[in-house]
Amino acid sequence: MRVRLTCGLVLVAFVFAPLPAALAATPAVAPAATAAPAPATQPATPAPRPAPAWIAASNAYTRKVLDAQAKFSPEDASGSGLSEYDGLVSDLGPDIDARYTGAMTSMRDELQRALATESDPLVKQDLQILIGSLDNDIAGIALSAKYDLPWTDVPRMVFGNVQQMLQSQLPAAREAKTVELLQRYVGLYPGSTPMVDLARARYLEKTGDSHLSGPVKARLQKSLDDVPTYIKGIRELFAKAKLDGAGPALDAMEKQFNDYAAWERTAVLPRARDDFHLPPEQYAFRLKRIGIDIPPQLLVQRAQVEYMETRNAMQALAPTIARAHGWKDTDYRSVLRALKKRSIPNDQLEARYKAVNSALEAAIRRERIVDVPARPMVMRLASAAESAAQPAPHMQPPPMIGNTGEPGQFVLPVGNPGAGGKGEAYDDFNFPGAAWTLSAHEGRPGHELQFSAMIERGVSQARALYAFNSVNVEGWALYAEAEMVPFEPAEGQLVALQFRMLRAARAMLDPMLNLGLISREDAGRVLTDEVVLSKAMTRQELDRYTFNAPGQAGSYFYGYSRILQLRAATEIAMGKRFDRRAFNNFLLEQGLLPPDLLEAAVHERFTKP
Repeated sequence: MRVRLTCGLVLVAFVFAPLPAALAATPAVAPAATAAPAPATQPATPAPRPAPAWIAASNAYTRKVLDAQAKFSPEDASGSGLSEYDGLVSDLGPDIDARYTGAMTSMRDELQRALATESDPLVKQDLQILIGSLDNDIAGIALSAKYDLPWTDVPRMVFGNVQQMLQSQLPAAREAKTVELLQRYVGLYPGSTPMVDLARARYLEKTGDSHLSGPVKARLQKSLDDVPTYIKGIRELFAKAKLDGAGPALDAMEKQFNDYAAWERTAVLPRARDDFHLPPEQYAFRLKRIGIDIPPQLLVQRAQVEYMETRNAMQALAPTIARAHGWKDTDYRSVLRALKKRSIPNDQLEARYKAVNSALEAAIRRERIVDVPARPMVMRLASAAESAAQPAPHMQPPPMIGNTGEPGQFVLPVGNPGAGGKGEAYDDFNFPGAAWTLSAHEGRPGHELQFSAMIERGVSQARALYAFNSVNVEGWALYAEAEMVPFEPAEGQLVALQFRMLRAARAMLDPMLNLGLISREDAGRVLTDEVVLSKAMTRQELDRYTFNAPGQAGSYFYGYSRILQLRAATEIAMGKRFDRRAFNNFLLEQGLLPPDLLEAAVHERFTKP
């Protein structure tokens, strides 16, 4: 099932559409929508290459899965590029988990029969990816039904799917279907029922089971705090799109959201839990679905080594920067705090980042790191509502199916709304040194290139949508950061190391928190005092480890380490035959293969003479 990517410094695994409980609770990862439309004039993405026969065969199987899932969550199919599902809304009716599980079990059995007769090894590989994704869906639903009350954050879900449709890069006919989408959400479209009513009924259906847990109280409180922001954000999206006929639906939406929030305070809040810890089998399942295939204790040990080594590297570099500025204190923490004081005004951020993007691309071409498109990259600041939904830098990938030239977008928030109703400003991304590694991660050669390559170079839909997890997508982006460090100024290099230290801290703190080995307060101290994050960014991090996406945060470090290991083995095996640009291009051309399958592809089709 397609969910949305929110990347950059964070890849939060959440679902805007009201999927079956387990999908909303323990999703895989995939593209995220954004709130503010991109500029009206955009550079077109080149048309994809003609697909080879095996991709056409694989895509036919993938389309069957997409259509089967679209009966339950058409917004996801729409966001993937299937316009025939525009304007339709998710099924949140009675027995949704059982109905979804039955449909996906039938689809899995059909794919298994095809696997037994398929002869093409690449198509067989994609069938295994699809089957594995369906197995995860089915297992996740069973776990959620065992442990969780089916609470739905309706305002956040509606905002996410509305903003997905109201992008200026989409054709006007598709944008116009957003009025129907909102009318269906609020029950004004013939035959529709307000989504808040369906969500309430679904929750109340299970409240008699005392063994089920409600949402984490802090997560629920943030949802309540964000309701006015989402209402305002949705109204702004429709106002900017200048669509006729949305007024009555917008008014109904505002009343329904506020009524739903009042109901949540009386019915859901009493069952909310202070303890964020997941049952062990749920946490283990999250790690598996995210792509971490080693025990969490081993992940912690490896991350602790990387954390210390990266901190030492930062301390070695910091005195050079301090001397260049005439600063007496050469401790890396002091140097980072001093660099953060050189903040860039918000109205100058886009220009600064775009200049850095251009400099990075010049280095990519000069140093023959990887092939990049000739068109410029799209980068913009986030709206307030978008920052509430996703308060960290992220990449909005282009539609992966039927793309007609829509580019991806690097989206930069400037604050973390919703802290008890009060926003907090970041100082982590708005100073000159930060722009380098963040651009490398979100832009080129990171996520923007990663998703552009899947469209332009021709990758099967199974690998673009259903192989997608945090480990394979974020592993590339962190590897891309590392590729660019030698070509950045010293301040950029120090921040690159800081962010790498953050990824190691995530990989040790997330499991430690969820295994009860460290308190939230002590984890926060590590992030603020040692990694030198702002209070706003620290809160965003801790929220993710404890209730937004437990288990996900270790995926950056783990995915990065798997690619580095593969790079080292390949260089050793090939010797003088190794070509970095060819290697990096090959990795991109494989799509989002899991680490083991990617390693096999490199050994079988790249390393051999």
